[in-house]
Amino acid sequence: MKLSNSISLLRRAEKVIPSCSQTFSKGPDQWVGNVSPHYLTRGDGAWVWDVDDNRYLDWMMALGPVILGYNNRRVNDAIQRQLQDGPTFSMMHPLEVEVSELLVEHIPCAEMVRFAKTGSDALTAAVRLARYVTGREHVAMCSYHGWHDWHIGTTTRDGGVPESVKALSHTFEFNDLQSLKQVFAEQPGKIAAVVMEPIVGDPPAQGYLAAARELIHAEGAILVFDEIVSGFRFGLGGGQEYLGIEPDLACFGKGMANGMPLSAVTGRRDLMEKFDDIFFSSTFGGETLSLAAAKATIEEIRDTDALQSIRENGQALIDGLLDLINRHGLGEAIGVAGTNVRSGLRFPNADREEMRLRRSFLMQECVKRGLLYFTNHLPSAAHRSAEVDFTLDVLDQSLAQFAVAHQNDDFMERMEGDVVAEIFRTRT
Repeated sequence: MKLSNSISLLRRAEKVIPSCSQTFSKGPDQWVGNVSPHYLTRGDGAWVWDVDDNRYLDWMMALGPVILGYNNRRVNDAIQRQLQDGPTFSMMHPLEVEVSELLVEHIPCAEMVRFAKTGSDALTAAVRLARYVTGREHVAMCSYHGWHDWHIGTTTRDGGVPESVKALSHTFEFNDLQSLKQVFAEQPGKIAAVVMEPIVGDPPAQGYLAAARELIHAEGAILVFDEIVSGFRFGLGGGQEYLGIEPDLACFGKGMANGMPLSAVTGRRDLMEKFDDIFFSSTFGGETLSLAAAKATIEEIRDTDALQSIRENGQALIDGLLDLINRHGLGEAIGVAGTNVRSGLRFPNADREEMRLRRSFLMQECVKRGLLYFTNHLPSAAHRSAEVDFTLDVLDQSLAQFAVAHQNDDFMERMEGDVVAEIFRTRT
């Protein structure tokens, strides 16, 4: 497989771009060098092409935003029509109202809406709002919530975050009510907001979210759902609709506009109205191309079988993976976690370093066969039975190689490039 153009561009990037990438998860150290491309130029459906014109099947879909598939005609047409009128103006645009109304119609907790550009921005706005409303400063969280200080200060990649800010952030374990109780016990009367994804991997234990919400409210804090990933995948109402539990505030992002940059803070009117009192403002918050894309995306999901297709083909992938793992005798080495709209492989019975090695080897074997595989699956409406069949065929061949390496315990000797790097980990 020719990769010369990718390699040439990477050498140029090393001179002018820190880490060579705008997004750590897309950077060169997250893929196995010598066999993986570094730059993609176009996509169609669930397939992408690199700068050397190699074609790959993609399950990450730009880390989740491309929920309908690349080059979706309805979304593209909406963007192109709006482009003729202009992307941003000196005053407000009707699309701000139209998309807000659609979100209020479909999201259970949403009574009002404010737009931003990234998930990090929306979540930080929600945290600021919670701090203002409660008069408190501390925040509790249990997952990845973006690059801003209040969250990333809890990780090993916390350079530049003031110690005074780190002291205001606290972590707990999802699905562990006692862990959350401990945070409140250690910071009595200080927690402004508890930020959590409604679904982290596997669905939460029965009754966990309701009990957590009751505890959070009893402690005088605000519950913020991070629906940046769960978003429209579980339905237009998000994970909260799927699970039947409403937060006080919820932030949406990735899947909102099929790849265009847009996020939103939604929630109860009495809270959202307090945005009048704090500063949350951006020149591009009402940018119209992304809003047009969001409107088209919502309408496409509403009017078609997009989410049903995602569920059905996501489940077919999981079922096929479990069968392959069993047939190759890898039940103790590889597992599958998550739901049919968001799943991923796990590597039990291995320490952190060994897990990265095993994951890297499988990624290597898949990309050599035309599958751009991150060992996570974020299916789009463009993933149909043909894409599932292709994936399982590649994984069948790749898992056969994995089984041999596992039996001989020689993964490292079989690597054709560097093991993928760890971006960060949460401090414990």
